[in-house]
Amino acid sequence: MSAVNQEVQQEVQQQADLKGKLKEVFGYGQFRGVQEDIIQNVIAGHNTFVIMPTGAGKSLCYQLPALVLPGTAIVISPLIALMKNQVDQLNAFGVNAQFLNSTLSKSEMNRVKRDVISGEVRLLYVAPESLTKDDTIEFLHKATISFVAIDEAHCISEWGHDFRPEYRKIRGIIDNLGANVPIIALTATATPKVQQDIQKNLQMDDASVFKTSFNRTNLYYEVRPKHNTKKQLIQYVKQHKDQAGIVYCLSRKKVEEIAELLRVNDVRALPYHAGLDPHVRMANQDAFLHEECDVIVATIAFGMGIDKPDVRFVIHYDTPKSIEGYYQETGRGGRDGMDGDCLMFYSYDDIVKLEKFNKDKPVTERDNGKQLLQEMANYADSAVCRRKQLLHYFGEVYAKDCGFCDNCRHPKERFEAQAEVLLALKAAVQTGERFGLDHLGTVLMGMSNPHVVSYGHNSLPVYGQGSGHDAQFWHSLLRQSLLNGLLAKDVENSGVIRVTQKGLDFIENPHSMKLTKDHNYDEEVKEEQQQEDVQLAAGHDEALFDMLKALRKKVANQKNLPPYVLFQDPSLKEMATTFPTKMEDLAHVSGVGQGKAQKFGTPFLTLIKQYVEDNDITTAADVVVKSAVNKSKIKIYIIQQIDKKMDLEEIASSKGLEMRELMEEIEHICYSGTKLNLGYYINGVLDQDRQDEIYDYFMSASTDNIAAALKELGTDDYTEEDLRLMRIKFLSEVAN
Repeated sequence: MSAVNQEVQQEVQQQADLKGKLKEVFGYGQFRGVQEDIIQNVIAGHNTFVIMPTGAGKSLCYQLPALVLPGTAIVISPLIALMKNQVDQLNAFGVNAQFLNSTLSKSEMNRVKRDVISGEVRLLYVAPESLTKDDTIEFLHKATISFVAIDEAHCISEWGHDFRPEYRKIRGIIDNLGANVPIIALTATATPKVQQDIQKNLQMDDASVFKTSFNRTNLYYEVRPKHNTKKQLIQYVKQHKDQAGIVYCLSRKKVEEIAELLRVNDVRALPYHAGLDPHVRMANQDAFLHEECDVIVATIAFGMGIDKPDVRFVIHYDTPKSIEGYYQETGRGGRDGMDGDCLMFYSYDDIVKLEKFNKDKPVTERDNGKQLLQEMANYADSAVCRRKQLLHYFGEVYAKDCGFCDNCRHPKERFEAQAEVLLALKAAVQTGERFGLDHLGTVLMGMSNPHVVSYGHNSLPVYGQGSGHDAQFWHSLLRQSLLNGLLAKDVENSGVIRVTQKGLDFIENPHSMKLTKDHNYDEEVKEEQQQEDVQLAAGHDEALFDMLKALRKKVANQKNLPPYVLFQDPSLKEMATTFPTKMEDLAHVSGVGQGKAQKFGTPFLTLIKQYVEDNDITTAADVVVKSAVNKSKIKIYIIQQIDKKMDLEEIASSKGLEMRELMEEIEHICYSGTKLNLGYYINGVLDQDRQDEIYDYFMSASTDNIAAALKELGTDDYTEEDLRLMRIKFLSEVAN
């Protein structure tokens, strides 16, 4: 047999062995995309650089070679949660994988080290800071290392969105291990600039580069302005009932607040952030993975390396810090190939707030952070296809519109921009292709600043020729020229844009160029508010209101009670506006509460359900957001003290309330359907005959209005407080 044939046969055999291992350990019948080529490259001992989107199967590219090659693969990973998740998964597959980090005790660390040295461990996950310790280096010298995998390799680059200084030391640490250990670096979010920086820092210019498309075709991208955000969130999540979702917030406080908001609105939600007790955090993560909760509300710490395939929606409640972060976090949706929705609530106020967070960072980091935030704002403001923008950011050309994002589904107005594009390109050429969007916009508008003057750009032919448009217009036009390939970012010089050959051709032979107007979110919010005001002005459904009043009268007669005792007119009007069809929805109508809803609600719900059905009405009950703000402590205290028969003046004094304020609190409690026994206090204020007179009045009156009661009963005999106390007693006994 010839040597060539032998090589071919060995290659075929190796492929068969790899596929056998893939099926045996991981249960997959086929490799995805270029996974097999990457694995072969690692097994051959070559340096490998993998740029692959979230959910495309990066982990397998180093996990499978680790099972085939002799020795232990070292996996450098930035997060403890990520390590734990991957080690748990591999252990479940029967693979001996371990991690070495600060969560282990001294004896546990020693056990892991012994197992690595003896060759039992196939993959060892370590944090980069652990690698800098002398005892770790000493122990690794005794081990057989097959290769080093650097996960989340973008952390190496100071131009990236998640720069970690300790990652810059990795190359030196690997060299310190002695032998020429092969490296595989992997990332899901690297712009061309960051890719270059990673290879340079790891001295991997000779590496085989495997870059797959960043296009996640099954993800739907949408940006909405922050307006009635809590209401929008509840509506959205309820439309995805029983589906798994992630809601990202910027702060721990906001995470807790939104998790609580979802819980009180009957959504199975849990928080996840670094401030939680580690056991609680892990328990919440496991609950999400095992479908014991539907929605996890988290800071960005959640999700890295978490393999939950059926996440149906990812919501950014706050604007992310960078497009890389946004792309990585949205990438946690739809990993099973089914559709995933990615919704971002955007406000420029978030960008301003994030810029303030950056102010104490080193200058380079601060400037880079500002640039990343500006890119984020540009993405949100732009009305161009979202997918086209995202892919362009990562250096990938996407010629057509995707048809599967909010901008494609609801296109904004387009306008002819041939003359303006020509001006912008000339400005880039005349300024020597050494500047960014801001400077070009300033020159085009004819504005003066030290930069413009020092470079003599105020004497250029294009200076001031675009003064008829503002900075926002020129920034949008320049960004769209980048997307259309007329301009390109200079990878070597951050922030600088240059004219492409396509752009030069356009200058020579200009042609029609249609561009899209940016979103004006302030205007959109204003229009939305006006629509809501119109709906509000339209008020309640008169026909249903009349039917509810007639039913109230009928039920009141049957129970021998005044109609207002059941529900007052404002409550009926709200029912005729929001159409509650469930007991829990009715309980949240103003002036109803749980007690009244249970006692009188059933016939009213039956009527509303029938009316909604007969008239084909889309019920608005799902937009009634229950408040998560806890103002109930004072109410609980009052109820407890009344149960103990404490004097009302004492209750008021103990909480620093005036008697008037205490009465209002007690009335709120009563109107929400809670039964209060104030007899002990009233008996000391009013004798039985006077109590009976007031009680009889409320029983026969058409309203519980205090002014009307005073007029009827007389101010000589009774005070307003007497009547308010007796109204509470009356309603507690007959209505609650």
